[in-house]
Amino acid sequence: MFFSAAAEDATGKFNKQYNNWRYYFSLKETNQQLAEENARLRNMLPLNFQSPDTTRKIYVDSLYRDSLGKRRKYTLLAAKVIGNTVTLQTNFITLERGSLQGVKKGMAVVGSEGIVGVVVSVSENNARVMSLLHRNSKVSAMLKKDNNAGSIEWDGADPSFLILKNIPKSSRVLRGDSVVTSNYSANFPSHLLIGTVNNIVVDASSNFYTLRVKTATNFFAIQYAYLIDNFRYTEQTNIETVIEKN
Repeated sequence: MFFSAAAEDATGKFNKQYNNWRYYFSLKETNQQLAEENARLRNMLPLNFQSPDTTRKIYVDSLYRDSLGKRRKYTLLAAKVIGNTVTLQTNFITLERGSLQGVKKGMAVVGSEGIVGVVVSVSENNARVMSLLHRNSKVSAMLKKDNNAGSIEWDGADPSFLILKNIPKSSRVLRGDSVVTSNYSANFPSHLLIGTVNNIVVDASSNFYTLRVKTATNFFAIQYAYLIDNFRYTEQTNIETVIEKN
């Protein structure tokens, strides 16, 4: 009787342990199946199916009219920023929009706060933008209050500041003055915000100021941008590069 009870007790413990093991491995298999199902469902989420933006908006520059009274128009193309550098001497931004969605080399790029740069290369679905934070970047700029024009560049030092050169000393520049794109750019419409004057450097040996400009665009946090297609860009750049024949 003792041995029978002992045997039943041992058998019960063994069966219980066996069931625990089977439950463990069964649970592990179930968890694996759930994980696979979860991954499958996540892969069906809309965020995993992205395509470049194909929308267009019309921007009208009312400052310029031709002899027939027609206004020069620009097309704005929205694009998502998918790549960006700010710590190099030659910084670029990558946009998720390319030639298949209407992007061309030379297009200006602006953000919600100010200008960003110029498109330098294009693939079918992406565009590479030379950021204002690039040592070779030069944009025609002017003081908003008096239209005195110069060249906006980056000295490679602080990503939050640009340098505006060749502003004549006859201009009454003040700290906080707005700096905008000038009338002389084929890429950018005029009067788009670049930044504000932060510091005025006076060189006694020169007739021009060098202005330190706080950028309107926060290049550390830019997420979306607009490309600007100037319908007359090719015509303007062609005529500006023609070598006159005697």
